[in-house]
Amino acid sequence: MRIDEIIATSPDPTFSFEFFPPKTDEAEAALHGTLQALRELQPSFVSVTYGAGGSSRDRTINVVRNLRLEHGLEAMAHLTCVGATKDEIRAVLGQMRDAEIDNVLALRGDPPGGEERFSPTPGGFASSPELTALLAGEYDFCIGGAAYPEPHPDARHEHDDVETAKAKVAAGARFLITQIFYDNADYFSFIRRLRDEGVDVPVIPGLMPITQISQSRGFLAKIGARIPDAYRRELDARADDPDAVKDLGVSYATQQAAQLLAAGAPGIHFITMNRSPATRAILSTLRLHRPWENADPARAVASNSTA
Repeated sequence: MRIDEIIATSPDPTFSFEFFPPKTDEAEAALHGTLQALRELQPSFVSVTYGAGGSSRDRTINVVRNLRLEHGLEAMAHLTCVGATKDEIRAVLGQMRDAEIDNVLALRGDPPGGEERFSPTPGGFASSPELTALLAGEYDFCIGGAAYPEPHPDARHEHDDVETAKAKVAAGARFLITQIFYDNADYFSFIRRLRDEGVDVPVIPGLMPITQISQSRGFLAKIGARIPDAYRRELDARADDPDAVKDLGVSYATQQAAQLLAAGAPGIHFITMNRSPATRAILSTLRLHRPWENADPARAVASNSTA
């Protein structure tokens, strides 16, 4: 089923999970266990990240196929412009179509390892709006795109992220999923600016609870996700107590998600890192308290509209 239709017809906000393709048999077994646990939560859809290399790319397609056929989950494949010509990308899209994949998240992709800035592959695409236009013009996928409430590392000016999101929607994206963020004010501001520009597709917040101090010093720093000062102080105060860090991270993410849903966010996309406990705790709490039912429509800043 197409994700734009899932969002439009769901009586409640959508909840979705993001996984990455396992690289070893042990990792595949661990992912299987995670899927068994998270499937009980009945996600609206799941997504699988993409690697530019051949074996990693094939794993993405295989995992998405298996999620649909073996686990009964609607799945979306990520696709990037990295390391491929337009014809090579068309070949990948042919494989996705043959695998009966309905949904694709069109991304520019991060620079390859060791490179500081993205450089288009000769004969390839230079941006995600270009990739989105190919998908919309030649295929029948439901297309999603990424959005950046905080400035993208390659943003040219303060309005660049809004202009790029607008270009993705104009090219054919039917919904957007944000990069990870930890200050809801950034999301609310971004939504207001998008709506002012006439962009009215659903924008799903992407959240990842901080369960290890190394996350904030490594991965999150790399992608430029800003951790509010007060939150960072509390994390650092628990640096010698991993369980306390995890408890705080789950609590913070739960409150963050509840505020977003109460303000009208159309759902939450959980970046799971192929693990289940934190996501299960957060989503179970949200469904128990249902903060979206207490929303004040007059104050909502994030609509559940579709283009």
